[in-house]
Amino acid sequence: MNVEPLPYSLEPLTFPFPALAARAGRLPLGGGREVALAALMTARLAHSLVGPDAAAQPDRATRATQAKVWLASLALPPTTRVPFSRCVDATTGTPLQVAGALRSLVAVAGTYLDGAGVQELERLARQLAGGS
Repeated sequence: MNVEPLPYSLEPLTFPFPALAARAGRLPLGGGREVALAALMTARLAHSLVGPDAAAQPDRATRATQAKVWLASLALPPTTRVPFSRCVDATTGTPLQVAGALRSLVAVAGTYLDGAGVQELERLARQLAGGS
């Protein structure tokens, strides 16, 4: 059954990172959950560089500064702290810089995430690098 939308209806909203959000919601308190939350927040910051509603650079810089303060409050495993910080810093630059930082982040934090969450981050990195 194919239903045509009404002319005044809005496009349905979709959340781009359901696997990361689900992973953060399922894990118990501690390192894995903190990594999943940090990955979700970092992905959302990186996602603000794509599409017609991309955030302006000054807004991204403000968000990155505030995100780094929040990241400092998390109990992240030591091996993930610097890659998350670098990725958040990269969101103030070009999409290609963010794509590289996301790929580095996946290499380090991927062991704490499930396959679907890693795929969401990799898909975002490809999108930022110009490939779909």
